Amino acid sequence: MTELELKYGCNPNQKPARILMKDGSDLPVTVLNGKPGYINFLDALNSWQLVKELKEATGLPSAASFKHVSPAGAAVGLPLSDTDRKMYFVEQAGELSPIACAYIRARGADRLCSYGDWAALSDVCDADAANYLKGEVSDGVIAPGYTEEALAILRTKKKGNYNVVQIDPAYVPTPMEHKDVFGVTFEQGRNSCKIDESLLTNIVTQNRVLPERAKIDMVVALITLKYTQSNSVCYVKDGQAIGVGAGQQSRIHCTRLAGSKADTWWLRRHPAVLALPFAEGIRRPDRDNAIDNYLLGEIDPAAFAETPVLLTEEERGEWLSHLTGATLGSDAFFPFGDNVERAHRSGVAYIVQPGGSIRDDHVIETADKYNMIMCFTGMRLFHH
Repeated sequence: MTELELKYGCNPNQKPARILMKDGSDLPVTVLNGKPGYINFLDALNSWQLVKELKEATGLPSAASFKHVSPAGAAVGLPLSDTDRKMYFVEQAGELSPIACAYIRARGADRLCSYGDWAALSDVCDADAANYLKGEVSDGVIAPGYTEEALAILRTKKKGNYNVVQIDPAYVPTPMEHKDVFGVTFEQGRNSCKIDESLLTNIVTQNRVLPERAKIDMVVALITLKYTQSNSVCYVKDGQAIGVGAGQQSRIHCTRLAGSKADTWWLRRHPAVLALPFAEGIRRPDRDNAIDNYLLGEIDPAAFAETPVLLTEEERGEWLSHLTGATLGSDAFFPFGDNVERAHRSGVAYIVQPGGSIRDDHVIETADKYNMIMCFTGMRLFHH
C-alpha cells in the first residue's frame, strides 16, 4: 500500500488527510486494528525511531510513551523493583517480560501526561505488554510484531477500536526529508547522528569518574531528546526518563519543568503515597489525578476510602533529599549556570549537553561546585 487515507488532519476541519510514499513504494507500516489518525501516525513514527535507536544503543528492549509528538517517558527494559511494582500498580502481575517492563517504566515517568498516549515498543509485543496496555488509557501502539495472544488481547480494547500498528523493522528512510509550511517546502538532511557512549569522552569537569550506569542514562537522555520538541531537557535515573521538559522557549524553563516532574516521580515513591487508601473501584486516571493533587497539597474526598494525611513541607524536603545519582541531558547548550543549580535540587550528579556557550566556563564552574560530572558532546539535538 503506497498511501493510507486518514479521517482528518491535526483538526477535524483539516481534510483531506493521508500518509503516503511519494516514490510509489509501499508504506513501512501496516494497521492491524483500529483506524489511526494524523497525530497518531506522527507519534507512532517518531516514537518508533526513539525506541529503535535506544535498543540499538543499549542492547536492551526499549519503550516510549508519546503525547503530541514528544515523549512523556522512555525507558529500557530493566526489571521492576518492589517499589516500582507498587507505584506502577503491577504488584499482582507476576514475572514480567523485559519489553513489558520497558513500557511500564516509560509510562511511569509521567502518568498524567501519558493519559491517552501512543506506545512504542522496540521488540515484539507479547501478552505481558498487551495486558498492561489493555488496562491503561492509550490511543495505540507501534511495534515490529505481535504475538497471536497479544494481538487478540489488544483487539478487545476500546470496544475493538484500539489502534495497533506494525512497522517493518528493516525500513530505512531516504536521507532527505521534506516538510510543507504555508505552501513552502522545507528540505533538509535527516538527523542520522549516531548516539552511543562514544559521545561521552569529553568530560569537562574536575570530577571525571563516569560510572557505566550513568553512561546508559546519558544515552537514554540524548536519544529521548532527539525526538522531543525543542527546547528540551530530560532527567533520567536507572535507564528511565523521570522528567521531560519539552517545547519551552527558554532553557531554564525546560530544566524547571522537567525537574518538577522528576520531583513528582520521586515523591510518588514515598511510603505515604504508596499506602494511600483509595476508594474501592476507583478508575486508574482518577487515581493518578488524586495522587497528583495529593502531592500538590489537595485531597479529593471521593478518591479515598478514608482521608489521608498530607505530607508536610519538611517531610517532602527530607524525602527529596534522597533523590541522588540522576542524569540530566539537554538538546542544546546551557547558557547560564542556573540550569545546573536547578538540576542539583533534583538530585542530578551527571550532565550531558552539547557545550558551546560563551559562558561554558561559568556552567562548568557551577557543576564543579557540586562535584558533578559533565560531558560535552558537541552535538545539538533540536527537533521541530
